[in-house]
Formats: sequence, C-alpha cells, structure tokens
Amino acid sequence: MAWLAAGEGYEIALVEGRVAARSATGRSAGRQLKTLPKALRDHPEVDRLRRLAEWLDRHEAACIAQVDSWMVSSLPVPTALLARVWPDEAWRSALHDLAVVGDDPDEVGFLRDATASGELKVVNLDGETVRLSPRTVTLPHPVLLPDLDDVRDFAAELGIVQRVEQIHRATWSKPEALAATATEVRDYAGGSFPNRFALAARATGLGYRVSGGYATCPVRDTGRATEAGVWIGEPYYDEATTTGALSWSDGDGRAVPLSEVGPVAWSEGMRMAAALHAGRTIEEGEDA
Repeated sequence: MAWLAAGEGYEIALVEGRVAARSATGRSAGRQLKTLPKALRDHPEVDRLRRLAEWLDRHEAACIAQVDSWMVSSLPVPTALLARVWPDEAWRSALHDLAVVGDDPDEVGFLRDATASGELKVVNLDGETVRLSPRTVTLPHPVLLPDLDDVRDFAAELGIVQRVEQIHRATWSKPEALAATATEVRDYAGGSFPNRFALAARATGLGYRVSGGYATCPVRDTGRATEAGVWIGEPYYDEATTTGALSWSDGDGRAVPLSEVGPVAWSEGMRMAAALHAGRTIEEGEDA
C-alpha cells in the first residue's frame, strides 16, 4: 500500500495489517518508525487506516468462512465465480492450493491460478500443471477423497499451505455396523466444564453456533441439509456441566438415524464433538 502524508513530516501506511509511520524529512526520511508517534495517534488519516485494517480483517475472515462452507457442503462452485474473485488478495489467499475436482471426479488438483477467461491452473497428483475449464468445480471434503494419505504426502512434498483446513482436516469415518434405530453417538460425551457458559464459549470460539441447549454445525451432505448437534446444557445453567450426546437432525428438525447420516456430516459432527470434549477440565493428582 502507498504511503500517505499525515501531519507535518510523517507518512503512514498499512504494513502487515497495522498502521505504520515513517519520517518524510531529514536524515531519517523513508525510515519506518518502530512505534506510531504520539502526534499521529489521533490523526484522522490514522483513524481511517485503522478502520480500513479492521474491514480488511473482517473481509478476510468472511472469505475463509465462505470457502470453508463450500468445502464442507460439497457444493459446486462456478468456475466463472472463482475467476472473478481471484484478483482479490483475500479470496486468492483462501482459495490458493485448495484441492479441486472438475468434470472428472477422479482427477484431483491443487488450485494455483484462475484466469479472467475462466480457466483454472492446477497441479495434479502427477506433479504436472494442467489447465481446466469446467463449468463448475467442487472443493471436496477430505473424507470424500480416495487415498487421502497419499494426497497428504504429495501435498507435503509440494510444500502446500492451505488457509482453509482441507487436506489436513481431522476426519472420522462412519462405522459400518450401526443399529438401525440408533440416533446418538456418545464417544465424546461426559467432558466436564465448570459451567454451561464456559462450554458455550468454547463452542462459539471454535466457530460453531449455539442454539438453545446445543452447539450446532450445519452440513449439506449427499444433497441433504443436515445439522449436527452436541448437547451442552440448558441456557443460563450456572452449575458444572458436561458435554452430551452427538446427534443429527434434518431440515425439519427430525432426528436422523445414524445409518442415514452421510460421510461428511458424520465426520464434521464428530470433529465438533471431539473439539468440544478436548476443552474439558482435566483432573490432576492420584485420584484423577
């Protein structure tokens, strides 16, 4: 970002998301200062840059959240849309190096570029850079990728770093033998918390929604809208509490039998339950 005049003898700019200043006169002209001079702290241009930095942070977070939603929901994304948003640094950062699938579901590649003409440049699993022009692409959830361990090894060889957790996202595979009438999983039930507020705060801090007595995670899997929910206790309950069972519901709020839960919904629900349980109070001492 260009340096802007601010006050007598100073220039300011956003540097790594923070307002920085440098001297514009004298022997130190052009040298960035370690701290913002007191004379500039209330300057209108400094305030404007601070507000711009806050907006850019919100925009970056919104881009990451949207791309994560596309991936978790396995929704087809128009290639033309990727090409349109690619020049935006925040969008490009969120999308760069994500695994994408075009017309051939068996051809996975890591996204490197999207041109204005709607052409995608990807590195395939043979290490070759290829050009794709599908009408839409999907950003597959890792639980849907065959040979996921091999994909992860190849990504490590390429030095791939993803802003949206995809390839190295923790996954859970659905067991084959499930009772036909079962609707709950209790693998991560019983995690102790000092009160319901602490558990709810952990849920929201991890990016999950808290509704009523549940922490929830919406997923669109196999064309079906599903919501995973972990019981965290009645609202305004001030006593010590524990994580409850994990269950899934459909768009009408009806419980979904475990046998009908899709692979992505299962993995994401278990991921949420495990993340909540990981914040539990750990007892110490001989009787722990």
